[in-house]
Amino acid sequence: MTTDDDRWAALLRRDPAADGAFVYSVRTTGVYCRPTCPARRPNRANVRFHATGADAERAGFRPCKRCRPAAAALPARQRDAVAEACRLVAAAEEPPDLAALAEAAGMSRFHFHRVFKQVTGVTPKAYAAAERGRRVRDGLAAGATVTEAAVGAGFRSHGRFYAAAPAALGMAPAAYRAGGRGEAIRFAVGASSLGAVLVAATDAGVCAVFLGDDPDELARELRRRFPKAEVCPADAAFDAWVATVVGLVERPAGAFDLPLDLRGTAFQVRVWEALRRIPAGTTTTYAQLAASIGRPTAARAVARACATNHVSVAVPCHRVVGATGALTGYRWGVARKAALLAREGAEPDARRPS
Repeated sequence: MTTDDDRWAALLRRDPAADGAFVYSVRTTGVYCRPTCPARRPNRANVRFHATGADAERAGFRPCKRCRPAAAALPARQRDAVAEACRLVAAAEEPPDLAALAEAAGMSRFHFHRVFKQVTGVTPKAYAAAERGRRVRDGLAAGATVTEAAVGAGFRSHGRFYAAAPAALGMAPAAYRAGGRGEAIRFAVGASSLGAVLVAATDAGVCAVFLGDDPDELARELRRRFPKAEVCPADAAFDAWVATVVGLVERPAGAFDLPLDLRGTAFQVRVWEALRRIPAGTTTTYAQLAASIGRPTAARAVARACATNHVSVAVPCHRVVGATGALTGYRWGVARKAALLAREGAEPDARRPS
């Protein structure tokens, strides 16, 4: 906004993008305001524009009590309030309830819930559950017993802990503590036109689909992910599952009706679920995907979540491309990504503008 005409137009439409770019003063009231101030619009002849609130105050104007232009901009204040709420959740022995968090933030419960989800992409309840899950994982990884990890994470009821554990850990607590010991994971490797396809599943569903050139290396990677689980070749009955997955590799636009066992943080699972909603034959960017889950500034975190997707093709992270349309890194090789997109009829042009 380089001219006063641009600033006046932004003031008239109360443009949120102008908040922080300038303030304006009103000669007849002696106050200065944000461009988004909800007060009645002033007469243009009485308005002056200033780069900062300090400039307006040096010119003899005082801050508006309604829009508080001397304070941080509203989005920044909301981010700070949510960050403080996250710190409260992390520091509390038991997760604070919504009313307590909203009161600490100086908002109503409804407004705080909406702002928290807008900033983080998840609800306060889901964030608290993820924080509890992190505490449990950290405790178990440090050698605590299951009971010690549960108590340390704020669980006061064994029933509630064991009900929440599968979502937080992806498996029973004891199995997680043992690095997957006792968890039964069966797998088989099929052949496709894009190379070897490893399919692994727990009792809950498919937990891994790996693509590569070396079947033995794919099996080793599966074992590295679950170093103490009972990872074993599947019996012949599993061949139908492998055939379904191989069929999806050959026709990635097809339907996938096998159950999935998606294991990750609340944010990762949210990203993976969003990936499954991308229509076949289309692509999106990391920034667009971040915006679709309510996290427009989290493109990098979304990219990391895509990179940690262990269920290729069924969770189609190959449909995410760079801002220019370029085929950015793909865990199973850019050539495979290009082939999958071509089979869906989506061939992004790396030269197209963002």
